[in-house]
Amino acid sequence: MEIDKVALIRIEKGKVLMTKSFGKDKYYLPGGKREKGESDEQTLVREIAEELDVEILTDTVTYNGTFRAQADGKKKGVTVKMTCYSAQYNRQPRPRNEIEEVRWMNFGDIDLVAEVDKKIFKYLKEKGELV
Repeated sequence: MEIDKVALIRIEKGKVLMTKSFGKDKYYLPGGKREKGESDEQTLVREIAEELDVEILTDTVTYNGTFRAQADGKKKGVTVKMTCYSAQYNRQPRPRNEIEEVRWMNFGDIDLVAEVDKKIFKYLKEKGELV
C-alpha cells in the first residue's frame, strides 16, 4: 500500500519549513493527502492553507521531486509517496488546525523528521540548499 501525499518545500536562509502535528513526535514537510479528483497543485494549495493559514501564489509553484519511504507509524511495507513542490506564499505561516508547531530546520535536525523527510533533507543538502 502507498499513501499519496503532496508537500511544500520552502527554504529560507538554508533552513526548510517543517510542521509538527498535535500528538506526533516527528516533524513533516507541510502538505497532505489529495482529495478525490484533485491535482497536485490543488492539493498543495488546499493543504497549505489548512495547515499554515497562507495562500500559495500558484504562478510560483515548481516541481522539486518525488520521494518514497516507509510511512511513519504504519505497518512495515506501507510506503508514503511525497510529491514535492516549492512555492511562494502571501504572508508569514502560522500553525492551524492539526498543526501544533511550525519550525525552520537545518540538516542537523534530521533525526527529528519522518523517514521520507530524511530523504528530502539529504537531497536538499546535496543540492546545497540546506545548511
